[in-house]
Amino acid sequence: MLAESFAGKQQDALRSFGQFIRMGQSNETALQPAYFDALRAAPGYESLHTAMAANTASISLAEQVFKLKPAAMIAEDIDYDPGAKLFYVTSVREKQILAVDMTGRATVFANAPDAWPMVALKLDSRRRILWATEVAFDGFASVDAKDWGKSAVLIYDLDSGGLLHRIQGPPKTALGDMTLDRDGDSIVSDGDSGGLYRVSRKTQRMERIDAGDFISPQTPAALPDGKHVLVPDYVRGLGVLDLATRHVSWIPMQGMHALAGIDGLYMFKSEVIATQNGTSPERVVRFRLNPSMTVVLSESIIERQTATLGDPTHGVVVDGFFYYIANSGWDGLDEHGEPKPGSTPSEAIIMRTKLQPP
Repeated sequence: MLAESFAGKQQDALRSFGQFIRMGQSNETALQPAYFDALRAAPGYESLHTAMAANTASISLAEQVFKLKPAAMIAEDIDYDPGAKLFYVTSVREKQILAVDMTGRATVFANAPDAWPMVALKLDSRRRILWATEVAFDGFASVDAKDWGKSAVLIYDLDSGGLLHRIQGPPKTALGDMTLDRDGDSIVSDGDSGGLYRVSRKTQRMERIDAGDFISPQTPAALPDGKHVLVPDYVRGLGVLDLATRHVSWIPMQGMHALAGIDGLYMFKSEVIATQNGTSPERVVRFRLNPSMTVVLSESIIERQTATLGDPTHGVVVDGFFYYIANSGWDGLDEHGEPKPGSTPSEAIIMRTKLQPP
């Protein structure tokens, strides 16, 4: 829109604006600068602008389950142990993993061994181990400057809470998201430098499994065939990584579906559920895909523009429900990981929605 409007091609800019709206997006602030004066005066702009407002209407198909304390913890990732009936949640500011029951009562499962923010989390209930990452985010005031840019993958005994293994990540990485493949190995993504890595459960060896196609990969989802991984790139959208060839096939947005800005991604039958904190507005949404995972067939919004949503991060499917972290608190932090001036921390909320089969 900006390039087309700047070049004086207002009709082309209006078509791009219409596509932006069809993708469920809205951004009033971005339209205000003077370089869009000619676009705002163009015939057809007002009707599109009115249509954009509909994308900010509140939608909620979810209910609150519990809140997490303390308010300033910055809850990042969540998983569930069906045996113990406990959620496990990572805290960025408290640098802990919490074990939380269905009422929200929390106990500390583990403290970060290096006193870095605890970020990704994935539980292997069959093998009774818990995977996590800690990340010394570059520039974070709460992290020793000598550690900035370091990451580690951690493996805990789920029953005792004992740290079994610590695997140092490559330099200048932020290993912030994770899934497990069908062999129980972890696949972790580096949102800063673009790498995707597999960590062996048996040998603790870490290997890079992509060919450099990703800019900012987020929570991957291992597909049931064991040969492919669905990877949300915060910038590029949804890609399917072939583990044998390292080739990435990008799922087209078709001018209808906003697939960038996804933080958490989870499989449920022929659908993927996404927490999108990089869209405007932020939302939790379901995308139904075709069997070959090459085309989005439809989408439906779970939550958008509500008092509970805030800045959503990650979730987990439990017994036909999708539980997710809403109002994580990330939007209240500055670039140094400190509370923004005048901001008031609020408790992270765990929401849930019933997943009906497509």
